[in-house]
Amino acid sequence: MAGPLVVPPPPPGGPQPMQKTLEIIGTFRPMKVRVLGRFRFYIHRINPLTHKLTTCLTPNPQLFKLSTPETSVTSLDFDDTGEFLVAACDDDSLQLYNAKEGKHVKSLLSKKYGAHLARFTHHSQSILYASTKYDETIRYLSTHDFQYLRYFKGHTAPVTSLALNPASDTFLSCSLDNTVRLWNLASPSPQARLKLSTPHLAAYDPSATVIAIASSSTASILLYDLRNYDKPPFSTFDLRHLSPPATPPTWTKLEFSNDGKSLLLATSAPSGHILLDAFKGDLKAYCAYPPAKTPFVASRAAPGSSLGPLGQGDVAFSADGRYLVGGSGAEHDAVVWDTQGTVVEEGDRKLLRPMASLPCRGRVSVSEWNPRFNMLATGDREVVFWLPDEHVA
Repeated sequence: MAGPLVVPPPPPGGPQPMQKTLEIIGTFRPMKVRVLGRFRFYIHRINPLTHKLTTCLTPNPQLFKLSTPETSVTSLDFDDTGEFLVAACDDDSLQLYNAKEGKHVKSLLSKKYGAHLARFTHHSQSILYASTKYDETIRYLSTHDFQYLRYFKGHTAPVTSLALNPASDTFLSCSLDNTVRLWNLASPSPQARLKLSTPHLAAYDPSATVIAIASSSTASILLYDLRNYDKPPFSTFDLRHLSPPATPPTWTKLEFSNDGKSLLLATSAPSGHILLDAFKGDLKAYCAYPPAKTPFVASRAAPGSSLGPLGQGDVAFSADGRYLVGGSGAEHDAVVWDTQGTVVEEGDRKLLRPMASLPCRGRVSVSEWNPRFNMLATGDREVVFWLPDEHVA
């Protein structure tokens, strides 16, 4: 039998630089960090051969009280350097963490406007976020001195998606007002506007030349050439046979893999997430949940739905585009899918079962992978930073 994986120790004070995810996917455990209020961090040790995991609460966490114990994380995002993480919470706050040092940096309150879909720009001290009350303005905020740098006004209904261009200072916003707007951080006016039916989700491909827009009511994904965004889409993926229009909507996230080969459509439906070929739109697999021991629990409300708290999808690609990590469909645990794993055909469905289950005491409602380090962040009523454990046996 093969011995345990040997992983070089991380550099002092933080996570290790990126390795092949294949080499360390079975060794992730959350790091010990300082936490907010009821935000607790756990130590997990995963056996890389059996994928079994043990859990214990970190000793003596430092607590920072929140407005209520029911506060939930609604979005997570790492900056380009991988050093910082921002979490938007439904208590109208933004929480900033130093991921390398494993500590909470500051709380930024947005009590008047609310806060959701917080995204770093390409500068680690500035973020964009959507309002959840008062108006539908997108706010551009300096985290250094808590000054607003610009306001992006125009949407007349709640914003459902923010996507930053990986190669420039432009970004996309989707809204329940049935528009998608293209903005530049240097200007308060949109560069372009698309009027579509329920365009609730958007994503850039890794080359920053293609944008994908998901329309839940038409069960379709539209692909536009960013250089000709005023022209009709060059390709449309009709997904009515895979995920028929539902009331309320169930589509929660749209994400390209970093190799550009796959397109993830995350859902809040019991059938699981949909993994597509990014070029043809063909189904690669349904990322199915583990066999249910308890009734299915949707992670968060999809855009356009009023059922439950806000979210941004509970699953994310690993940096190499091979793995997906997300919620288990239950009140606890996370699961890992290997997109290169065996796909099982059951009737007319192609199912990809999880390769591992990662037990944890809370639900995984939001998931985000660090772009520079071997680190994963998940959240719900707590935020958890996961790191590989070189001492795992």
